[in-house]
Amino acid sequence: MRKAMVLFASLFAATAWAAGSEDDVPGYILHHVVDSPYLEIEVPLGSPIHALDFPQWLIPLKPNGCELRMTDHGQEVPGFTEGCLDVSLTKHTVMMWLAALLLLATLFTWGNRDKTKLVPRGAGANIIEMLVLFVRDELAIKNIGKEEGPRYVPYLLTAFFFVLFMNLLGLIPWMATATGNLAVTASLAVCTFVITQIAGIRAAGLGGYLKHLTGGVAPWLWPIMIPVEVLGLFTKPFALTMRLFANMLAGHIVLFFLLGLIFILGHPAVAAVSVPFAFAIYLLELFVAFVQAYVFTMLSALFIGMSVAMGHHHDDHGHASEVGPSHDHGKAHHI
Repeated sequence: MRKAMVLFASLFAATAWAAGSEDDVPGYILHHVVDSPYLEIEVPLGSPIHALDFPQWLIPLKPNGCELRMTDHGQEVPGFTEGCLDVSLTKHTVMMWLAALLLLATLFTWGNRDKTKLVPRGAGANIIEMLVLFVRDELAIKNIGKEEGPRYVPYLLTAFFFVLFMNLLGLIPWMATATGNLAVTASLAVCTFVITQIAGIRAAGLGGYLKHLTGGVAPWLWPIMIPVEVLGLFTKPFALTMRLFANMLAGHIVLFFLLGLIFILGHPAVAAVSVPFAFAIYLLELFVAFVQAYVFTMLSALFIGMSVAMGHHHDDHGHASEVGPSHDHGKAHHI
């Protein structure tokens, strides 16, 4: 543990030293958290900054539609001109691909491929099993119910591990946090939104789903109730998008800002305070990486459970006088 602390402190100190070459600390911080068509690799105690330029993939939608422009690093990137579809690689796109590859490699290495052995062996396999059981039992089944919960476990597991790996990648030196990109978190929220609507239609039927948008009020109130219900549908993915994006971006900005205090205040003695604080924030970010993956998955399970509850409420209303077996519908059905 002591060696690990010395290693992390050395990395922070080296990063702080590298940051000293930048006069504009806020610009330096913003430059490192936003997406870009290259990945910068700064060698501590070395002056050159190596930039790994990603290839440009441009699809012209009309003749001469793709006009190139130059960046500060001398790289040609497409302008935002009409008639050109830019599908070039970016730093956060590469981080997403890397997270997916690491996730597949992890599950292939520690997954239980031998179905005859029910008990996993090894620390890695046990950790993976513990996380999988937690997502299945504590998130899926408790929020959606025993009957419908297992159906959505594969998506919830994918979302949990994918978000977790992207969060953890951003804590490795020279890497970036893809979940600090609004487009990435919005895409993840759209996936949850689509599955939530499919779950609602599957549980209540298309007629019951559309009827639920009226809120059960008199027809003359539908012009008011339907826009409110439709707006409510989109507030859920909006909350998913902003919560994950803001938490991951804010943590990294605070981390860089603490190191930047050395150069803002202009005295080396500040490092004696800012570097330990930055190390503490780094450890907190490790915890936040797991918490944010948990919160995104838990809210996704909750929203899916609320949609599934529409079908059960519809059935209950139609068969209130019938006596039948009880069902475990999960927490979302009681919200």
